[in-house]
Amino acid sequence: MARALPTPALDDAPLAPGLYVVATPIGNLRDITLRALDVLAAADLVLAEDTRVTGKLLAAYGLSAKLARYDEHGAEQTRPRAMAALAEGKRVALVSDAGTPLVSDPGYRLVREAAAEGFPVFPIPGASALLAGLSAAGLPTDRFLFAGFPPPKSAARRTFLEELAGLRATLVFFEGGSRLAASLADMAAVLGDREAVVCRELTKLYETIYRGPLATLAADPKLDAPKGEIVILVAPGRETEATAADVDTALADALTRLRPAEAAAEVAKALGLPRRDLYRRAMSLKSPG
Repeated sequence: MARALPTPALDDAPLAPGLYVVATPIGNLRDITLRALDVLAAADLVLAEDTRVTGKLLAAYGLSAKLARYDEHGAEQTRPRAMAALAEGKRVALVSDAGTPLVSDPGYRLVREAAAEGFPVFPIPGASALLAGLSAAGLPTDRFLFAGFPPPKSAARRTFLEELAGLRATLVFFEGGSRLAASLADMAAVLGDREAVVCRELTKLYETIYRGPLATLAADPKLDAPKGEIVILVAPGRETEATAADVDTALADALTRLRPAEAAAEVAKALGLPRRDLYRRAMSLKSPG
């Protein structure tokens, strides 16, 4: 019978002074790394988005630490304290509520300032919703772009998506459940009906992964305001060899039936090109000279 492996003890080697950027679990608490536990156990100061969330994580592993709030509201007040601790040769750990710090949080300002002052910055890798989603999506991973949270309003969101439409890369977004269906619909309208994957509650009890064309996912009632954390992954646009002449031909044809904005949208979807650029060209064709 297989024998259970003993639980490794925390590393008792001295922790060097500096700033430690520590990844924490995105759901399942067992996804913490042993090295992360070593750092959190030895840190003189732990900066956390929400000290209550980090306090629960520490308590789960029998650890205690001096905690300070470091989020978008409290960062400006806390950063001088963190820099002073680094100047005194202390060990400062930076964590987010879940996953790897600096992904959609204000931690980069602290890292930038610490590096500029010559203090060591140590990455302590671990869980990441971005990489977890990519690993399960089955979409190309040789080139991808993390685009963060789309704007909350549809008009701004569509403009934001138009800037990404021409990229030959898998697109990765975070989104809240209440805006998921609307975001998927805007993605289908701007990016075309590409294959996409919606990951909900990764590593948690109700982890669910949905796959299909964007328009199909947008219409799925199960994705109308679901609860939980959401990662959206969208396949790259199809390769196109469209020349400037091809674009003009397609726009000229569309302009015989549609207004410039609608013609640009139709050609953008067909050729996988940014709608904003096509709209400018459509206006030029509409009013030559």
